[in-house]
Amino acid sequence: MTEAIPHDLLRDLTPQVVAVVTRRCGDFYAAEDAVQEALVEAVRSWPERGVPDQPRGWLITTAMHRLVDAKRSESRRRERERADHLAEPERQETSAVDDSLDVLLLCCHPSLTPASAVALTLRAVGGLTTREIAHAYLVPEKTMAQRISRAKATIKGRSLGIDGTADLAARIPAMLKVLYLLFNEGYVATEGDHLQRVDLCAEAIRLTRLARTALARVTGTGHGELGGLLALMLLLDARRPARVDAHGAVVPLADQDRSRWRPEATREGVALVDAVIGSGRPGTYQIQAAIAALHNRAPSAEETDWLQITALYGLLEKVAPGPIVTLNKVVAVGYADGPGPALALLDELLRGCAENGSGGFVDHPRVPAVRAHLLELAGDLDGAAAAYDLASVRATNLAERRFLTSKAAALRDARC
Repeated sequence: MTEAIPHDLLRDLTPQVVAVVTRRCGDFYAAEDAVQEALVEAVRSWPERGVPDQPRGWLITTAMHRLVDAKRSESRRRERERADHLAEPERQETSAVDDSLDVLLLCCHPSLTPASAVALTLRAVGGLTTREIAHAYLVPEKTMAQRISRAKATIKGRSLGIDGTADLAARIPAMLKVLYLLFNEGYVATEGDHLQRVDLCAEAIRLTRLARTALARVTGTGHGELGGLLALMLLLDARRPARVDAHGAVVPLADQDRSRWRPEATREGVALVDAVIGSGRPGTYQIQAAIAALHNRAPSAEETDWLQITALYGLLEKVAPGPIVTLNKVVAVGYADGPGPALALLDELLRGCAENGSGGFVDHPRVPAVRAHLLELAGDLDGAAAAYDLASVRATNLAERRFLTSKAAALRDARC
């Protein structure tokens, strides 16, 4: 008779065990590999033997076994150390919550590229295997293994732990960015047949909850931007059931059946926005969450408060200026003031990008997609169809490409 492993048990324990083993051996690179082997052994043996009374201690001991086995040939001293570790009761080096935060912050270190940080976070904090991560990102397992190996080598020798509030404050922005990128990859997959990858969205939300709880434990207070990020994820994920139809085709926000949106996620997200938006000067994620909350609060697309959304995008431009932010503002202006002012703003944005050396933004697939939508609102169906065609050529996600192609075809059919 097999026994099911409790949901999320291994993922919750992974960063705690990595932290303890790293502190004991002083080598994050080796510790993370050993913990992965311990997790594989747990998945193999626990269903048959039952979950141990102290699963955290079991994983720590098993990981230490793997570490010592890997170094057995170095000297007899390693054999004695193994005996010492086997005889040694589990130590509570620090609280489990603090361990999770330590490992998450290390995996999101600013010295890592975003792609490497996301991969390492999924493995060392999320407890996913290299094969699972490679599958999620649609790359060969060997490629992902090399990416993770390079990430671990980059942070090798860096300390595990937070050195005061200044150090903590300096590390948080990178962590926020990694969690945001992870969610975005799940929300709109860069490649593949499907628009969204539910598992990555769920993991990003879980890790953001973990980080928020851990940070509150360390500082005694919440963190406005972390709360804003969690709210943003929840509000966007609330719409997930309505974002594609029964055939997997993309359904734009204005056409979604809002009765299918998940009300519990909306309620939690809106409550978080209300709680954090007044806690000091609003940051990037808090403002984005406030925008998302306006969409989720609206009973229908027609009742959306586009004037307030436009104002919030104006504020976001000041806090975190960038062409994508302005492009989103263009869409809001199109609904609030009409397609004419929005198209003028879009042309102004593209001229500015060309002048300041950001001309590559012109090739972003969302640029012609937004232009197509505005031209459609303005009644220029031929121009809109041509712009949708261009957007479909640039799109890398197959579900988005099919949607854009179908929009162009529908507009041409309407002209006949």
